[in-house]
Amino acid sequence: MYDLAVLEHWVEFAVRWLHVITAVAWIGSSFYFIALDLGLHRDRNLSTGADGEEWQVHGGGFYNIQKYLVAPKSLPNDLVWFKWESYSTWLSGFTLLVLVYWLGGELYLIDPQVLDIPVWQGALISGASLGLGWVVYDQLCRSRFGQEPVPLMVALFGVIVLMSLFYTSVFSGRAALLHLGAFTATIMSGNVFFTIMPNQRVVVADLKAGRVPDPKYGKIAKQRSTHNNYLTLPVIFLMLSNHYPLAFAGQNTWAIASLVFLMGVTIRHWFNTVHARKGHPHWTWAATAVIFLLIVWLASPRAYAYDDTTAAAATPVERHYAQAAGFAEVQDIVLGRCSMCHAAEPFWDGILWPPKGVMLETEAQIARQARAIYLQAGASHAMPPGNLSGISDEERAAIRAWFEGAG
Repeated sequence: MYDLAVLEHWVEFAVRWLHVITAVAWIGSSFYFIALDLGLHRDRNLSTGADGEEWQVHGGGFYNIQKYLVAPKSLPNDLVWFKWESYSTWLSGFTLLVLVYWLGGELYLIDPQVLDIPVWQGALISGASLGLGWVVYDQLCRSRFGQEPVPLMVALFGVIVLMSLFYTSVFSGRAALLHLGAFTATIMSGNVFFTIMPNQRVVVADLKAGRVPDPKYGKIAKQRSTHNNYLTLPVIFLMLSNHYPLAFAGQNTWAIASLVFLMGVTIRHWFNTVHARKGHPHWTWAATAVIFLLIVWLASPRAYAYDDTTAAAATPVERHYAQAAGFAEVQDIVLGRCSMCHAAEPFWDGILWPPKGVMLETEAQIARQARAIYLQAGASHAMPPGNLSGISDEERAAIRAWFEGAG
């Protein structure tokens, strides 16, 4: 049990690190190229036939960048494709979803007070919903709304609101926001894999065959790339939300998640307008602040009103750890060293809600968090922070002995 828990911990850490690295690469290139495209000078008669150009300085050197509306007359052999950043981000993110929310479904995915279903059913709903999201989005873009930016964005926002309601009625609050982020990220990566890259391959094939490429392929690819640009910031917010209980564990989680997408639009509108040299729409700052304050207002400060029925509804895993040798001693340690913060109503000064939504007041709650207690306070000194509650080495040893003995 010890070796497996530690191995799982490091595998999850490695995948999460990979996910962050690839996401930074994808987001960085996406933001850069959108800013570059918006900032191109298109009022110049370029001898190369390019649609626009821009001069930039970075790292001690100067760059003269030109963009062709369809394609140049000939292509170099070393053409660089931007695709693996997207693919790697989605694949590592999906792997992390499986490791944390499918394999750890009893802890993170399913909340019996929301919908009491087996973990395997939750995982099936999780995976199916991601694929469904791409299909619905793609069909909307191909419909009559596809050429009308405003109606299309309204329809897409409607889909987001419906999915917010759906996820919060099926999964725990933490999993609901995470899945809405994964739902959106799947749309973004699907844009790259199913639309942008195939369209670019068509253009390249036409050029190599001596044909004039149809400009529609570039137009469609740019539309999907622009959508990705506006969806990026909400995805980042949703991925970070699991660190902040008031964002995911209140009564209005679906509304908070929906409003996050409006903030993404206002923030990106400011940047995109500035990059396009069309002024500085400072009203977007006020709009973003108002939306954020509305989110704060919607977040319930009493998100963790304790329900005694949870103690009786112990799962097989909870019963296993609660019945293991040494549990009584560990329960006393946790109640004495941890529950002053990890409680429905924490009484440690400055803490208004249980960190990360974790409560450690009942037998079932402590047993449910067995692996986390072991990793945070037994195998390491991560908790309590600064050892403010004074947990001793002997108590940490008791936690290790209990968890490892439960094998």
